[in-house]
Amino acid sequence: MDRIFVALGALNALVAVACGAYAAHGLQKRVGPDLVALFETGAKYQMYHALGLLLVGLLWMHRPSNLLTAGGFALLLGILVFSGSLYAIVFTGVRSLGSITPVGGVSFLVGWLLVAIAALRS
Repeated sequence: MDRIFVALGALNALVAVACGAYAAHGLQKRVGPDLVALFETGAKYQMYHALGLLLVGLLWMHRPSNLLTAGGFALLLGILVFSGSLYAIVFTGVRSLGSITPVGGVSFLVGWLLVAIAALRS
C-alpha cells in the first residue's frame, strides 16, 4: 500500500500543478473570474491532499495500518469528489454539481481524522 499511496500522491500533485498552470495561463480566456477562482480552489485542495497521500504512503512504510489505508482512500475520494466536482462545474457550466462538493470535503475530514487516530495508535 505504501507505494500505491506515494504514486497516487505524486500523480495527484502532477494533475494539481497542471490544473493550476491551466487556470493561470489558459482558463481565463474561456471563462469568467468566478469560475477561474473555483478551478483554482479545486487545484489547491487537490495539491494539499496529494501531499496528504504522500504522507500516508510514507507513514505506511514505517507502520502499516488499516486506519492509514482507510484514511488514504478517504483523502483520495475527497480529491475525486471535491476537486472533481469543481472542475466539472467549470467545464460543463452545471452549477448543481456543487451539491456534491461538500461530500468531498467531509471525505477530507474523515481522512485526516483516520490518519490522526492511526498516528496516535502506533
